[in-house]
Amino acid sequence: MFLALAHAAAAPAQSTQVFILPTGTTTLPKAAAGDLPTAALQYVEAALANDQKLVHLNHFSHHHYFVVLADKPTAPQVAEQLRRAGHTLHGQLKAEKVAEVFIENLSTTANAALLLAEGLALTAYQFEGYKTDEKSRKAPELKEVYLVDKSATAAQIHELDGLLQGVLLARDLVNAPLNKLNAVQFAERMAQAGDEAGYTTDILDLAKIEALRMGGLLAVNLGSPEPPTFSILEYKPKNAQNEKPYVLVGKGVVFDTGGLSLKPTPNSMDMMKCDMAGGAAVAGTLFALAKNQVPLYVIGLVPATDNRPGGLAYAPGDVITMHSGLTVEVKNTDAEGRLLLADALSFAKRYEPELVIDLATLTGAAVRALATEASASMGTAEPATLQKLSEAGYAVHERLVEFPLWDEYADHIKSDIADLSNLGKGEAGHISAAKFLERFAVGYPWIHLDIAGPAYLTAAESYRGKGGTGTGVRLLYEFLTKQLA
Repeated sequence: MFLALAHAAAAPAQSTQVFILPTGTTTLPKAAAGDLPTAALQYVEAALANDQKLVHLNHFSHHHYFVVLADKPTAPQVAEQLRRAGHTLHGQLKAEKVAEVFIENLSTTANAALLLAEGLALTAYQFEGYKTDEKSRKAPELKEVYLVDKSATAAQIHELDGLLQGVLLARDLVNAPLNKLNAVQFAERMAQAGDEAGYTTDILDLAKIEALRMGGLLAVNLGSPEPPTFSILEYKPKNAQNEKPYVLVGKGVVFDTGGLSLKPTPNSMDMMKCDMAGGAAVAGTLFALAKNQVPLYVIGLVPATDNRPGGLAYAPGDVITMHSGLTVEVKNTDAEGRLLLADALSFAKRYEPELVIDLATLTGAAVRALATEASASMGTAEPATLQKLSEAGYAVHERLVEFPLWDEYADHIKSDIADLSNLGKGEAGHISAAKFLERFAVGYPWIHLDIAGPAYLTAAESYRGKGGTGTGVRLLYEFLTKQLA
């Protein structure tokens, strides 16, 4: 964590404070006005009357900031405005070289301070990277955020801190390049995170993967000089409220050249270190759940390899026998993620799961449909379950748009010589990819999330930043914790 979150009974004198004010505030409440000089009070109230949402007072030795809640029609929209206000506030705190800040919530929105702190912390994230000059490696000035008195309980702050650590773990994994995070290193990093947080990791090596006949994962790995891995992350606390586990499956393609169906480099292959963002989200979610000791039984499955055109690389026209026994004709080696996921989805059946959710940067079609603003969702789970996941998406602003899995889409993945083709038509590619996965997600309710748009950003966007965003962690944590009785 770049920012430490903590509780404080009160803000010390001459400390930098942030006051969250109710919508429409034009007169400062006594708790915020304090002993401000008359001129300063008039300045702030004039700015509030002018509908400014963030007002700054520089006292030279310290600062005061006043954040006004936006007038939004829904609670999720208010929450998102607070996160974005946290992003804006961070810019000002950074410019003023503030080291610690005290946030006090004077609004009627109970969790306002937590949401503002969330936006601050996510904005403060910096990938450590590999620069060697002293300036680049200098630690940020802002290190501590305190939530004052009744703004949040110590337990709530601790939970937010654990969740954010999971998001930042996912971001770190996504931002690491292939030569620092191949499939074996990816598995080891997830295991190390488990040791820290409290989940166990079983890493299946090439021999075990071959014994399980995971034909999809093995085929994609054929062109790589490095072996694949299949990581099983298990979090099963003694007080778990569910007997059947929730199983999370994440695509773990640590780099995707496209294989023999080679990708173009600009704006495509050049950022394909992010193709394991689904697996990173699974690891981040397990980390957050374990760190916060959430009483749920959850398993994560992450098949991992890179996809290269070297050696004995699989080729268009090849026919693969999958873990489930189904055969797949390869029409395009760049449609590789679904092959890894298919083996993992088939493997998931052995756990007799309550629900399986997979996450993957799977298709350009999802990006074309939704850009970076949302993920595509599809599945066989009950409509009520899909609705609850959608509500969780709105709550954390990782929104989902549901697409159909009508029978007619099965025609898109027909093969003349095998049970399935790994490539659909030019249209509705995100749906045909999900229709392919549906054939392997048998015997349990299942939801597929295509996170190709929001998982990795090429330009900074508010608190999501630039690069890996950690998409999926806050969404799944919100959804899963809402399953508790």
